[in-house]
Amino acid sequence: MSNSPDAVVSSERDAVLEVARRARAASTVLGPTTRSAKDVAIVAMADALEARAGDVLAANAGDVERAVAAGTAPGIVDRLTLTRARLTDIADALRDVAQLPDPVGEVIRGYTLPNGLEVRQVRVPMGVVGIIYEARPNVTVDAAGLGLKSGNAVLLRGSSSAYDSNLALVAIMQDALEESGLPRECIQLVPGTTHEAAKHLMTARGLVDVLIPRGGAGLIRSVVEESTVPVIETGVGNCHVYIDAAADIAKAVPLLVNSKTQRTSVCNAAETFLVHADIADAFLPVALEALKAAGVTIHGDARMRSYAEASGIGFADVTDDDWADEYYSLDIAAGVVDSLDAAIGHIRRWSTGHTEAIVTEDQSAARAFVAQVDAAAVMVNASTRFTDGAEFGFGAEIGISTQKLHARGPMGLTELTSTKYVVTGDGHIRP
Repeated sequence: MSNSPDAVVSSERDAVLEVARRARAASTVLGPTTRSAKDVAIVAMADALEARAGDVLAANAGDVERAVAAGTAPGIVDRLTLTRARLTDIADALRDVAQLPDPVGEVIRGYTLPNGLEVRQVRVPMGVVGIIYEARPNVTVDAAGLGLKSGNAVLLRGSSSAYDSNLALVAIMQDALEESGLPRECIQLVPGTTHEAAKHLMTARGLVDVLIPRGGAGLIRSVVEESTVPVIETGVGNCHVYIDAAADIAKAVPLLVNSKTQRTSVCNAAETFLVHADIADAFLPVALEALKAAGVTIHGDARMRSYAEASGIGFADVTDDDWADEYYSLDIAAGVVDSLDAAIGHIRRWSTGHTEAIVTEDQSAARAFVAQVDAAAVMVNASTRFTDGAEFGFGAEIGISTQKLHARGPMGLTELTSTKYVVTGDGHIRP
């Protein structure tokens, strides 16, 4: 048997294409499956994950140990880490998905033409959905549950750093599927841990209907640029909180702290805050004290320095890299602005189009911010941390899209469907 590089690549490609073919076959079984059958399988998956939590946590502990030994950033290690409580939350999210309405078969619009033809636009599964993502084992389960409920077979390509965790999760869910009478191949882990293996998935056009990348800027860019399979582009989260001149400080301070510190390793955590000069003297001493207590370091502009020095909070001069950064840590860029327009201008320059927030009691300022800020989600007097499929009532999410075609914002069941037109006649022919 040849061990040449060409033979290895060919073998790897064959393995990826084989799971894609199996997914295609499974999708034809899953597509017409009833809601009740899908819901039974999803609940069985949730129960199995909790029943076999020890297997999952043991596999995850090995992944975490290797990540720490490799010097992985703490924020990324946090994303990778599963605990019994987190696993329970993941299982509960599956149960929430089972309770949601099934989008498949929904009639979006229907009408009768003057010639008597009946036209209906109906939601249908996409077919085979591939997800390429980084060290977040929860995505493995969320994607599996959402894919199953929306009638899609899913191909899961997580990062090599979470491989053992994902292997355990997928095996448990496949067992539950089989016991529920559905094909194991509805949920599959893509073989291989190299970029070439991922590239074979990206080029499996005709077998895979859509790819969804979920992770950092480098991963997303790679999938968008190298894929021949259609891509729904999710985005990184350089999220801003703007404290307007008319902000209620009692609301603004905990909102900012929550946006930054509630969980730093996620895409909807705030990475920059801006404060109007007219409220800076009243707001910043209180806010910086609260951020200091939470362990946050400020990367601030010249006008922010004096406030930071007075508070004793950790401070560094802000750079363009800071304004653009998604920290995944207890760091935040900060600046003082002279107007709402200046805040909007700054956000337009540095935003990744994910989530932007304004804190204000002035409704005209809120309306202007909402109208002029181009993002998938705009928060008014609410934490950026609410941009999340579960928080929006979707049960879970497949990712947060920052593009403008087909899906934008948190992507739940509906965003994993396409449509087809069903036209019914009575021997109609076109004259």
